[in-house]
Amino acid sequence: MKQSQFESQNQSDWQRFTEQLDLLERGKADADSSANFTAHYRRVCQQLALAQSRGYSSQLVEQLQQLALRGHQQLYRHRSPLAGQLIGFILAGFPRLVRAQWRFVLAGSLLFFGSLLLMGLLVYGFPDLVYALVPVDQVSDMESMYDPAARRIGRTAERGSSEDWMMFGFYIMNNIGIAFQTFASGVLFGLGSLFFLVFNGLYIGAVAGHLTHIGFSQTFWSFVVGHGAFELTAIALAGAAGLKLGWALLVPGRYSRGEALRLAAQVSVRLIGGVTGMLLIAAFIEAYWSSMTWASPGVKYAVGALLWILVLTYFARAGRGAYAPE
Repeated sequence: MKQSQFESQNQSDWQRFTEQLDLLERGKADADSSANFTAHYRRVCQQLALAQSRGYSSQLVEQLQQLALRGHQQLYRHRSPLAGQLIGFILAGFPRLVRAQWRFVLAGSLLFFGSLLLMGLLVYGFPDLVYALVPVDQVSDMESMYDPAARRIGRTAERGSSEDWMMFGFYIMNNIGIAFQTFASGVLFGLGSLFFLVFNGLYIGAVAGHLTHIGFSQTFWSFVVGHGAFELTAIALAGAAGLKLGWALLVPGRYSRGEALRLAAQVSVRLIGGVTGMLLIAAFIEAYWSSMTWASPGVKYAVGALLWILVLTYFARAGRGAYAPE
């Protein structure tokens, strides 16, 4: 079936389902307007699968994904208690959402990790380049922090639990601040998210390249490898959420810009919810594991590798089963 025929045949169903969703989201739905909601939701999911398998346009697939995600949210909001919704989102909803938004996730990842890798290699090969991005005093602070001789990183004298808790709070505030900045600036037609993704990538890459060049690689990499799996991935996802907002403003399709932004924000805010959870995990690892000195660098590299595998496997596989929790 051609796409035009498919759209013509199902457009009225999509319009009715959209009207049902609007009423439910505003809390104005009555028994009549909610009738057959589940059947309509399942039909949209089937039509989404057909559109994807037949290779219909990305605009149509995106439209159906939006309807399916909105329908999923309304369906399980009324069926599951809050704890069940949260568990379902962690186990299946979040990784499914990331896969559904793969275009923005890919763009955010390329911008962030690409600039990080490029700048790291450039600074490693041309050491003075670090000062073009990082102020001299900050470079000096980084060198002191990761100097193997000074051993200022980690627990040369075991840190107390109150200090751990304080650092945990600091890491949370710092990381979430960066992620929210990267996400929220997407309303500037995506330019803000693009800027912060590239800037943070360049900055982290410059620091990594410089410390590696001067021989501080073991203290630096053994510290960041553990929490980096969650923290760096979360920053890329925050950027993806912001890019989605910007794209909705640039290419609103058949919606007004305000309506397109509202629909995109429903998806992006859910992404940021998952990102926040990842940053909480990253802050916990950074405060309670990364800074410890009793574990050798080899152990930290091994744990870091396992955490990276865990994160990648989670986003690639979680929520794919037929009976995965919602």
